[in-house]
Amino acid sequence: MRNVAAAFIAALLLVACGQSTPPEPAKIATAPAAPKPERLKPTTDGHFSAQITAADFAGYDKRLSSDEFEGRKPGTIGERMTTTYLIDQFKSMGLKPGNGDSYLQSVPAVETTLLDGDKVALDVTQSGKVEKYNYRGDLIVGTLQNVPAVEVKDADLVFAGYGIVAPEYHWNDYAGLDVKGKIVVVLVNDPGHADPALFKGKNMTYYGRWTYKYEEAARQGAAGCLIAHETGAAGYPWEVVVNSWSGPQFSLVPDAKSPPRLAVAGWLTGDAAQRLFASAGADLAALEKAAAKPGFTPVPLKATASIAFHNQIRSMQTDNVLALMPGTTRKDEAIVYSAHWDHFGHDPALKGDQIYNGAVDNGTGLSALLEVADAFAHQNPPPQRSILFLVPTMEEAGLLGSQYYTLHPTFPMTKTVVDINMDELIPFGRTRNMAIIGYGQSQMDQYLADALKPEGRTISGDEEPEKGFFYRSDQLNFARLGVPVLYARGGFDKRDGGEAAGRAAYDDFTAHRYHKPADNYDPSWDLSGVIEDVQALYTVGKRLADESTFPQWLPGSQFGAVREASLKAETH
Repeated sequence: MRNVAAAFIAALLLVACGQSTPPEPAKIATAPAAPKPERLKPTTDGHFSAQITAADFAGYDKRLSSDEFEGRKPGTIGERMTTTYLIDQFKSMGLKPGNGDSYLQSVPAVETTLLDGDKVALDVTQSGKVEKYNYRGDLIVGTLQNVPAVEVKDADLVFAGYGIVAPEYHWNDYAGLDVKGKIVVVLVNDPGHADPALFKGKNMTYYGRWTYKYEEAARQGAAGCLIAHETGAAGYPWEVVVNSWSGPQFSLVPDAKSPPRLAVAGWLTGDAAQRLFASAGADLAALEKAAAKPGFTPVPLKATASIAFHNQIRSMQTDNVLALMPGTTRKDEAIVYSAHWDHFGHDPALKGDQIYNGAVDNGTGLSALLEVADAFAHQNPPPQRSILFLVPTMEEAGLLGSQYYTLHPTFPMTKTVVDINMDELIPFGRTRNMAIIGYGQSQMDQYLADALKPEGRTISGDEEPEKGFFYRSDQLNFARLGVPVLYARGGFDKRDGGEAAGRAAYDDFTAHRYHKPADNYDPSWDLSGVIEDVQALYTVGKRLADESTFPQWLPGSQFGAVREASLKAETH
């Protein structure tokens, strides 16, 4: 996230306030690195062992991503099977419930399903001529308002650049513009993607995320917001947009404090956006260049748009799973390990394979969390601080499960030492490095560097910062409330083949399996690198569990001020 609206931050700070004494600052530069933990002896029950091994990891992933779990979609039998399986594993390890006397934290939500999507179209009228933009082929659209019927008729279309209001960058794409009742069309990513001198250059900020663009358009009073998709700038192809937005969509139950939500939120393919602008007498390519320059002025398009569709609305309950290893001497302080359990379920409209098994995303993260949990459960002596294993729901729906947890935590945010998040660990062999998503934000970088040193490995920054991965996984919600985070995975520098081989393997996964039914467990995976990564993440948590200091945000991080404010507030 990059400086989310002040009102949102203020609301979040209220949750973080009212705790106890602030922690003393960490001194990583002088703190001794923890020795590499000894391998734990395997159990003799013929099943999973306490040792972090490729065999156990594969066993977890194969099971969780099997067809039997039906793609782990929230609100389905696949959810109940997933959460039951996770609880059974935690119980077998001897871990305690993480939410009072329960392993579950109920997350009230709303499921919105578009009806008759094949009949939905955006009608764009220019000089009396109507052009249709059809669902899936040209357009993906839905509502964020949880209402059964949506109709927007003859709304003015406006090109609002990147759809960003960022005072710290002296940027306002809505300057002098009244968009109430209108539909805004915006570009994906942020201006730094086009001009490295702007914002944070190729490092996408939160302003580049679709979630922010919809939030800002709603704050401005727009009836709708359409994002012009471009694969390079977005970091994923159109098929990912279709798969992610088709079928039931989830949101947290709104309340009186909830910010406004759009009636119409959607995406246009690149070709559809070009056609729309051309039909409105505008040159999209020229406007894209203009939008990447300071002082850009929004451009009303000489066209209006109409769209209507119906939804099925269902109140639902979905669950986070929480398991706890209580600390011995500092049990009121917690290290959190997180890995989301949800994926996209089963789509009978697909030909061939209809199940989104999610073996990599996020079967690998779940398997890693279970391996780490078992290691802590059998650790002797046990950790001094508590270890909370959080398995959130609805990550794929916009990080909703972790958002709910951070607003209703079992450990106060000021007593939460760190969140170590595990999401999409690519099983393509050993690497010389681990890439930190969000590198340079906190002292957690040094903790991981120390853990990797005995193996002769190093840390590196995110190889694809322009894709904004830091804003696309559950650690973001902890960071928003000031908790330092670590989100890392094996880098591209493979021991066998170097960076070229690593990038090729990752690109192949993104192009052919990411958010697609093809993301299946493969017994030929080389898990050697993933196991080294999991061991390193366990080592980091083990060290933190026996320290008394708290890691800090580095100067210049946008999240440090939130932590400071929450700690200051609790002393008053």
